Amino acid sequence: MPDAYRIVYRGGTGEIVEKKSRFIATVIPITSEEEALSFIEQKKKQYWDASHNCSAYTLGIRHETARCSDDGEPQKTAGKPMLDVLLAEDIHNVCVVVTRYFGGTLLGTGGLVRAYQAAAKAGLDASIIAEKRHGFPIHIVTDYNSIGKLQYIIAQMELFTQETLYTDAVTVTVLTTADTKGAFIKKVTEATSGKAEITEQDPVWFSIVDGCPVFFSV
Repeated sequence: MPDAYRIVYRGGTGEIVEKKSRFIATVIPITSEEEALSFIEQKKKQYWDASHNCSAYTLGIRHETARCSDDGEPQKTAGKPMLDVLLAEDIHNVCVVVTRYFGGTLLGTGGLVRAYQAAAKAGLDASIIAEKRHGFPIHIVTDYNSIGKLQYIIAQMELFTQETLYTDAVTVTVLTTADTKGAFIKKVTEATSGKAEITEQDPVWFSIVDGCPVFFSV
């Protein structure tokens, strides 16, 4: 299992116009195929008067489930190009529906492919994309004389402090990743001459959104 992969943290809606045809892309994060299918049906009901509601979604850390639909457009001119965008951007657990209102001018197969790809990209651009990472919280108990050194290491390595408690000692929980955990523990051990009590907590999944860590249940 990889230590990090890209997800849609918050979905969005983007729109393009090509030769008077409107292409409205709606993107959401998903956790199951049932959720994707339900969302697709929801968009079809919402845009019942549209010419087409084409869709694509991918699930799994390795894109184990990837599906798409042309919804009446010529074969491989809508759903597949949209899915190609998701895979090229390497975004996981995401569904996009592109709704088309026909503008009266035929686009041809190449034009359709370009339009649906552009719409899917517009939907992603309107969404918040985040990197979901495997995190390793490190619990540290140290004396007040060492807190300055500890804070310097945290800032130097650009890590996040989850919690700080001040009692007769200082207790700090720091969020590390697979590639920073070992170096962080080594630096803290050396800076405190081995006096700090260091404990590794259960791993978590998190993303950095607007400069702050956001945690996921799975």
